[in-house]
Amino acid sequence: ISPEYWSNVLPQVWDELRKKIRDVRSEFPPGVSKPVIADDYGDVFGMLFAVTGDGFTYSELENHVKDIRKELLLVKGVAKIVLWGVQPKAIYVDVSEAQLANLGFTPEELEATLQFQNKVVQAGQVDVQSERLRIAPTGAFRRPEDIGNLTLRSLLLGRTSGQADSTGRDSLLRIRDIAQVRRGYRDPPNNLMRFNGKIAIGMAISPLGGTNVVKVGEAVEERMNELAEHLPIGIDVNRVAFQPTEVKESIRSFMINLLEAIVIVLLVLTLPMGFRMGLIIGTALVFTILGTFMVMFLWGIDLQRMSLGALIIAMGMMVDNSIVVADGFLVRTKQGMDRKKAAIESAFSPSWPLLGATVVAVMAFFPIFSSVEGVGEYCRTLFQVVGISLLLSWVLSMVLTPLQCLDMLPPPKESANEEDAYNSGFYRKYKGFLEWAIRFRGVSIAAMGVLLVMSVIGFGNLDRTFFPFSSRLQFMVDYWLPEGSRIQDVSENIKKIEAKLMKDPRVKDVSSFIGQGPPRFYLPVQPEDPYSSYAQMIVNTKTLKDVNDLIDEITPWLDENVDEAMMNVRKFCVGPCDAWQFVARFSGPAEADPDILRDLAAQAALILDKSPMVKVHKTDWRERVKEVVPDYNQERARWSGVTREDLANAFKRSYDGSQFGTFREGDDLIPIILRHPEVERNQVPGRLEQLPIWPSMSTRTVPMSQVTRDIQVRWEDPMIWRWDRRRAISIQAKPQDVTLPTLFASVQKDFEAIKLPPGYRLEWDGEYASSKEGQESLLPGLAPTVVIMLFVIVALFNNYRQPLIIMCLIPFALIGITVGLLMFNQPFGFLALLGAMSLSGMMIKNSIVLMDQINLEQEAGKSPYEAVVVSAMSRLRPVGLAAGTTILGVIPLLQDVFWIAMAVTIMAGLAFGTIITMIFLPVLYCTFYKIPSPAGTSAN
Repeated sequence: ISPEYWSNVLPQVWDELRKKIRDVRSEFPPGVSKPVIADDYGDVFGMLFAVTGDGFTYSELENHVKDIRKELLLVKGVAKIVLWGVQPKAIYVDVSEAQLANLGFTPEELEATLQFQNKVVQAGQVDVQSERLRIAPTGAFRRPEDIGNLTLRSLLLGRTSGQADSTGRDSLLRIRDIAQVRRGYRDPPNNLMRFNGKIAIGMAISPLGGTNVVKVGEAVEERMNELAEHLPIGIDVNRVAFQPTEVKESIRSFMINLLEAIVIVLLVLTLPMGFRMGLIIGTALVFTILGTFMVMFLWGIDLQRMSLGALIIAMGMMVDNSIVVADGFLVRTKQGMDRKKAAIESAFSPSWPLLGATVVAVMAFFPIFSSVEGVGEYCRTLFQVVGISLLLSWVLSMVLTPLQCLDMLPPPKESANEEDAYNSGFYRKYKGFLEWAIRFRGVSIAAMGVLLVMSVIGFGNLDRTFFPFSSRLQFMVDYWLPEGSRIQDVSENIKKIEAKLMKDPRVKDVSSFIGQGPPRFYLPVQPEDPYSSYAQMIVNTKTLKDVNDLIDEITPWLDENVDEAMMNVRKFCVGPCDAWQFVARFSGPAEADPDILRDLAAQAALILDKSPMVKVHKTDWRERVKEVVPDYNQERARWSGVTREDLANAFKRSYDGSQFGTFREGDDLIPIILRHPEVERNQVPGRLEQLPIWPSMSTRTVPMSQVTRDIQVRWEDPMIWRWDRRRAISIQAKPQDVTLPTLFASVQKDFEAIKLPPGYRLEWDGEYASSKEGQESLLPGLAPTVVIMLFVIVALFNNYRQPLIIMCLIPFALIGITVGLLMFNQPFGFLALLGAMSLSGMMIKNSIVLMDQINLEQEAGKSPYEAVVVSAMSRLRPVGLAAGTTILGVIPLLQDVFWIAMAVTIMAGLAFGTIITMIFLPVLYCTFYKIPSPAGTSAN
């Protein structure tokens, strides 16, 4: 489905797809099953429980689970509850086919007897005097024993005459006389679940869309506690994953971070500007946040990771406009201006530049909003919340802040001229350094150029990631036996891994999902498809540190003690991510030779085997498996009356069993399966040739050897994947102690050096493709962003040189970004990229404020040089405070593994970006406008 179709329109897309598939079903060849459209694949079951029953049979456990499910479905806000690991029931009739033949029975007769006996019949009604009574014949199966009591008619002599046999014995036999009837579960099972080593049934609960998942979780917990009082001792309901707790804790943590950010911002403002000034700007900040929450509610924006993170990111920028207005009022009143006039001018004079700068800062987030990829859907509230908060802050700074200044700030003790306002030691040092940088502008520009080049070099040493790992107190262990392995062996083998993990005091519990991945209880994780050779363990730990420590310890233990399988220990990630970071796909024509594709994958596997950066790797085609191939002899089969279907039915009845009827029990329709006894099923070698076949409409069996030339065992591909209709095999790998870009760079040339036959090609997928698509998805929104930014800047200054000066500053922010990420040992991922984009908006905003002040000073009659220096000094405090509030305001995000890279990018980039704005912008301005220094022009 195309990326632009998000969750709100997906149902319509699925309906259209369903119609088109229905149109072509009539063209399918006979024997093809109906297409299954799994339109609920993307459902996320935020609550996953494991129900165990110590001392209870599996049937009793299943009944209790179904009772719990019925009750929980009544909880308000619960949309769906899916049971996982429930074993399909079956009633097996184990009978020797040779015995059937000796008694004169055919499978068709047995099937017909079972079906007609248990058929739902309508006998009508009868009038009895004044009443009308329904006629209900007995004879339907009420319990499995009734199947054993079912009578069959056997005529060994004179089958068509209806006479008894030659001994005069009754020819009626009961099924239990010739077969063993037993109740059980489908063998082999499709999937199995264990919790802490105990057999369990999973219960996955999905909340209704648009509901508060925390409230739904609380309601489920409350009802679960009520039900627990009535459950028998031994039935335990255990949590595997519980999203409401995760969300509640995440929101609590973010609200603490938000309060910390507010306190930090207020302290940053109060200490240098005084209590009253801090209170004025802090009031605007609080009102802005409250107003943002109101608009978010009206717009339908939920409180989630991105929306709350956006508030913290925008926190420092929210006070920028109020700082400029309040500082302008303070400076004007100190210069002797009337208080009312000062209040009006402090708001009106910078109003349009501040609005333009605010729009520029908001537009820096627009590319992520316009992205149609998954990252756009995931991160789009960044733009919405930042836009709401910054525009509200501008409105409040123009309306509320001047009134507060009039009411709350006392008159200055004495009037002062402009020079006295900036006569402190700090301002004198700043002025001296700025004049030196302007005087030796060539040296300044060269020094900045050198730093930029060094930062570019250093940037190349940064690790690259797409999205970071999650802080969930869980990790996964994937277990892969060779394809074709029995699920029973997988189940038995992983018990030693479960035992190892459960002995560790840092492990809370271990859930094992055998034969298939668990229900999708966490959005970024794709459940593994059904494979009998596969198992996944979800390990819950007590602390986040335990996750990292356990992974470091269990990985070498698995390498040493589990040599029969391929193991993959991995963390959960945040945001869009791939199960296998490294994926290379070889594809060929629609009917490409599988041998060629496997050979290409084998060459790629050799490259990965030689790399110390690769932990594990596999192909999505898995290993080839063995198949039993009876060589059907058409000529001899025609003489015997045996068709290919007869031959297939003989094999199926002998081993898996064939469904010959249905047993109705309450809501369940339980298949009745006819198959050979276990002794015969286990005697495969040497028995296949003697396997009896029942030709259609015949009472005599034919041995398998009579209609086959030979029975061989050969290799086959268990699955064949296609990509865009081309046969394609993907080799998947996990990096070892390095990021994907490092691994990718080390093997890319070797992969691309593999000689491909004509018509075959190599494509890169996995995290490389996801990251590339995510970054490329920002490009469509980048063009309007740049256009709007340039339009705003040009409209503000009505020339091209000043916008050009501002644009020249942006690349130098890379110096701070590189230093910050290297110091904090953080990779440059997708969120760091978003941080860099937002940083550009912040720098442009500060530059606009300074550039506008230069124009105002020149309009007031100052010389160009004097205007540059005075403007830099007058804007130093508001720009510095705005940057300081933003830098320090995102400090709380440093403790969140998801936001830390973005926080470091903004902090380090803006810290150096402020220096660039206040020092390098005046230098560039004087250079572009050829403004000489008072000391002379020789240094120009």
